[in-house]
Amino acid sequence: MKSKLNLNPELIDSARSAAMHIAEDTQEFIDKHTTVTVERTVARLIGVDGVDEIGTPFPNVLIDNIKEGGGLSRGAAFWIGNAMISTGKTPQKIAESVSAGETNITKIPIADENKIINTVYAAARKSVEKIKNNRAKRDEYLNTIGEGKKPYLYVIVATGNVYEDVVQAQAAAKQGADIIAVIRTTAQSLLDYVPYGATTEGFGGTFATQENFRIMRKALDEVGEEVGRYIRLCNYCSGLCMPEIAAMGALERLDVMLNDALYGILFRDINMQRTLIDQYFSRIINGFAGIIINTGEDNYLTTSDAVEEAHTVLASQFINEQFALKAGLPEEQMGLGHAFEMDPMLENGFLLELAQAQMAREIFPNAMLKYMPPTKFMTGNIFRGHLQDAVFNLVSIWTHQGIQLLGMPTEAIHTPHLQDRMLSIENAKYIFNNAKNIGDEVEFKKDGIIQKRAQEVLEKAENLLKDIEKEGIFSTIEQGKFGGVKRSYTGGKGLEGVIGKYEKYFNPFVDLMLGGDR
Repeated sequence: MKSKLNLNPELIDSARSAAMHIAEDTQEFIDKHTTVTVERTVARLIGVDGVDEIGTPFPNVLIDNIKEGGGLSRGAAFWIGNAMISTGKTPQKIAESVSAGETNITKIPIADENKIINTVYAAARKSVEKIKNNRAKRDEYLNTIGEGKKPYLYVIVATGNVYEDVVQAQAAAKQGADIIAVIRTTAQSLLDYVPYGATTEGFGGTFATQENFRIMRKALDEVGEEVGRYIRLCNYCSGLCMPEIAAMGALERLDVMLNDALYGILFRDINMQRTLIDQYFSRIINGFAGIIINTGEDNYLTTSDAVEEAHTVLASQFINEQFALKAGLPEEQMGLGHAFEMDPMLENGFLLELAQAQMAREIFPNAMLKYMPPTKFMTGNIFRGHLQDAVFNLVSIWTHQGIQLLGMPTEAIHTPHLQDRMLSIENAKYIFNNAKNIGDEVEFKKDGIIQKRAQEVLEKAENLLKDIEKEGIFSTIEQGKFGGVKRSYTGGKGLEGVIGKYEKYFNPFVDLMLGGDR
């Protein structure tokens, strides 16, 4: 892509190289550790599901038993495989036996290690095959009924009741939405377990559960066939259960997942060690399942000034790109985040927003790019808000964004009603159609406001990335260089769930999903 912004390609290469070294350095730490969530995910993918009589998920029961027996450093797969050989039971029945107090899984005599590995891989391939089939089903839909044009129109439902969410989601699809995001209930990211079954109550959103995923997927397939285009389903695999929810989404054919460790560290105070390990496995799963990830750089601008801290968004995009590549996630599945969050009273703010969005598109030409609407400066004045969203939509079509999270005129007032979504969808469709090729027609003035702004942001981002390369990601976060939020290496939630790996540790799904297959 020829740069309309006259960006220095050497600076881009230098920034990307620094980000790659940051990711490699972090990966050395990740490769030496696992977490309780990673191991619960392994258990789920091998076939453990459901809850006991008091509602504790069987994956939690099983992994807690292994951890208490001092065996988690070998990996859950080893102990589950060993128990399958010894008892002849399925992983589900083993978990139920542990829950009933009949089995202590780490006390079972150890079988031949090769036999354990072969047993586990045979079980693991079943869920891997199911995820492959889900991906093929998505492709079949895309090749038959097709999909909406980019930028995909992304709207939210958030009633707390999955069945009411279905009604609102199907209505939004009929109005023109391409992606339905089921907002997760407030603070679920801080639960160190995944709730079970269909849920009808939630505050600020609906619980992310595998059954809720299944219900919504079925509903969107039905309405997609009716309107003649595939409707994508989005949810959240962030927080303390990143890879678990990623696995559940892969098993139920979700299409888009919010997935960003830095977001959890900065805005949910989740321990940085824990969540970076979890992120790696969750992204392996998402990559294999063909799920687009959405990253959370837009959130930095809710705590920092969008003009002064724009370079931190770009630096984080570079880092997220490299973390994703490490997990085998292709560029086309990277919904790198950014946002239209400058003060609307700022003189020439539109030009600065245009520079930021065009810069993201030029630096990440193959990425999906997730563009967030104005929220910070929405006041409750629905007329001005609707106009701010229209300007945001114009920037999006101009700069060829991938996923357009539609702003709502009632932002900052209430959870959107059906008519609010309809107005937002009409707004975007009108502008996307009316200005469809504006980005192909208009060039930017050499050394003008837009070019200079983009060049300045890139230069600052490259300098920041070189600093992070020297200091490492952990020290950088401790200093508060992202979003102005400082977090401790040993602070936050979930550190007790981090475990060093034994030399013979294995996780069959890393091999199977990254294409190695032993």
